[in-house]
Amino acid sequence: MRISTSAAVLTIGGSLVLGLAMPPVAQAAPRDAAGTCSTGAFGTAAHYGEFVLGDDTRTPDAEGAVAVGGNADFTGGFSIGHELTDAELAALPGRAALVVRGTTETGSSYTVVEKGNAVVGGDINGGHTIELKNGSLSRNAHFIDFEGEFAKLRALSTDLAAEPTTAGANVTPKIEGGRTALTLTGSHSDRNVFAVPAVELMKAKEVYIRVPSGATTVVNVTGDTYDMAKAGTTGFFLAAGDGKSILDDKSQSADSGAVRAKLLWNFPDAKTITKHSNAAWPGTVLAPQAHFELGSGAPVSGSLLVASLHGTGGAETHHYPFNGCLPPVPPASAPSRTPSETSAAPGTATPSDSPSPTGSQPPGATPSASVGPHQADGGLAATGASGTIPMTIGAGIVVLAGAGIVLVTRRRKAGARA
Repeated sequence: MRISTSAAVLTIGGSLVLGLAMPPVAQAAPRDAAGTCSTGAFGTAAHYGEFVLGDDTRTPDAEGAVAVGGNADFTGGFSIGHELTDAELAALPGRAALVVRGTTETGSSYTVVEKGNAVVGGDINGGHTIELKNGSLSRNAHFIDFEGEFAKLRALSTDLAAEPTTAGANVTPKIEGGRTALTLTGSHSDRNVFAVPAVELMKAKEVYIRVPSGATTVVNVTGDTYDMAKAGTTGFFLAAGDGKSILDDKSQSADSGAVRAKLLWNFPDAKTITKHSNAAWPGTVLAPQAHFELGSGAPVSGSLLVASLHGTGGAETHHYPFNGCLPPVPPASAPSRTPSETSAAPGTATPSDSPSPTGSQPPGATPSASVGPHQADGGLAATGASGTIPMTIGAGIVVLAGAGIVLVTRRRKAGARA
């Protein structure tokens, strides 16, 4: 079939317009080898046992790394990072096991970073400075873009909450002797997603989770408040393939901790979360809008990704990083906001409130990593059509040029006939 010159030019030009005017395809979220899930969706937060947007009051111990976007009160004495492995330390931005963007209160007690460096943005107040066993202290108020990272975490939390409950996953309450036990049972070998209203979880004196060993478990808890102390929850029991339920704590866990390491509690809407002091809470807690009350007794055996944090007495976070495989998460639909455009949590130090970066950077840190947001594997994919308008204009010029060629060709033909 013959195509006229004008039609060919217009077809090519139209194709260019359509092709160039289309926005770039969004980069897919990181996935495993089978392409079925994301293995690093937490971004920079994945490297920290406590990743806090606002203020943090803590004592006595965090076994992993700690990053605080607001002010830190460690006046009761605080130890950080003694369970970090060499590989985990090397993966930290600037090898910094402690990051505080605002001021740090040490009082008359010791704040000790057992492994790695410390980066602070504000003043260090108290009778003791921050003590480092084998690292260095530097000043940098913009070391981590907390607002940017928490925007990603909020989007992740919302998308995880929208995941449908896995077929065959059951949530079963049982009352015996006036005590309510809540059992979450899933049979999928890769991932089990549960949905539990906070009001139901708050009734449970004991919580049982029974999933295959090696499977990721996502518990989406709905509601704006969760208070574990309401029922006086005393224990979380985990079971692997053998079906034997084990009370999870520092000394024991199902399948040598394999179930705990892939357990994620997602609170997309929670504003306050209170842990009962008598119950060790296994798994990682993703609650990017919530104030988390750690209590004064038993620990969280996993990471805390929260808006603000308070813990006293013997409350600790044990170093059991999340290594589960999450559903592929689409990029956030809202455009990225700069720290100045993002409303900070109450008590959060912002770059304008903090001193300018001074002093030398910690070993391993680069200027780009210390000034802007740290890019880690698993950050949510970015979208956007930047450059689309210029490309569209360019494509339009191509079409007009093609139309001009057609017009000149026709005139020449008309002249030749004459």
